[in-house]
Amino acid sequence: MSQEPRSRAVLMSRRANVYYLEHVRLVQRGERLMYLSESGENIDQFINIPYKNTAFILLGKGTSITDAAARRLAEANIVLGFCGSGGSPLLGATDATFWLPQDEYRPTEYMQAWARMWFDEGARLKAAKEFLDFRADLAKKKLDVEGAVDAAEALKQAAKHASSTEDLLSAEAVYARRLYAILARKYKIDFSREPGKGKKETASDLVNSFLDHGNYLAYGYAACALHTLGISFAFPVLHGKTRRGALVFDVADLVKDWLVMPLAFEFGVKKSEDRELRAAIIRRAHDDEVLDLLMTFVKSICEKYSKNQGLAQESPPQGSA
Repeated sequence: MSQEPRSRAVLMSRRANVYYLEHVRLVQRGERLMYLSESGENIDQFINIPYKNTAFILLGKGTSITDAAARRLAEANIVLGFCGSGGSPLLGATDATFWLPQDEYRPTEYMQAWARMWFDEGARLKAAKEFLDFRADLAKKKLDVEGAVDAAEALKQAAKHASSTEDLLSAEAVYARRLYAILARKYKIDFSREPGKGKKETASDLVNSFLDHGNYLAYGYAACALHTLGISFAFPVLHGKTRRGALVFDVADLVKDWLVMPLAFEFGVKKSEDRELRAAIIRRAHDDEVLDLLMTFVKSICEKYSKNQGLAQESPPQGSA
């Protein structure tokens, strides 16, 4: 009797699924990856994960994973993060942001081009300006709130005339405060950004919590994009060079303004549940093809510093054509 052919994995840039799990055990059963949850009636429930179309998984409190399931994740090139309740903070001890599969082929051309840029101070500053310019362009296009276009244009002009990374970081800080003020005014709340506050007593507290939560989802997309291209997280262009995962933060910032911020305010003011925010962010990330967008931009930076002017295309994951 012939066996059915195994399904093929989806290219990372096209994967649709992201998971945040709590109080479950992640296991492998035959060819399937599943998580086991308790129903409260002494009946175990197995829920299937379509892992070949999954980009990354966050394991929250009360979770565990078997070695067989971990192996399956690595084979499917899935990025894994251990985190606290609500998806933040990330607790990965082996990396500042995520645990990455180690047995998957990664291209080297992008990393070589990135390093060539990174060790040239002038080129690194130019790349940092391109990051902020692209971030502002995305916000102008995708952040539908009064005042956002003016704020983004101000960031573009400030980045254009900056002479150092410190100037760029100052411009970014002014821009972020301006966006928070714009969104607070729209939703009529008294808001100040307090990362990691943890309280959920007021609408402002909830918005802060949801911003933390949403940011870690953005970090997941950024980590997947960089890992797929084979670029180390340790070569940032803006964030502190002493933080091993700082490039993840640079890349995530490209999309946080319109992917996370408005939804955090919207759902915080409505006092929604964490899972509703997660679903909304993941849905928009899928609709706007965030992984493909991030990978395309990062590759465009690399191509400017490639000796060959034609870097390898994204390599199909194991099991794909």
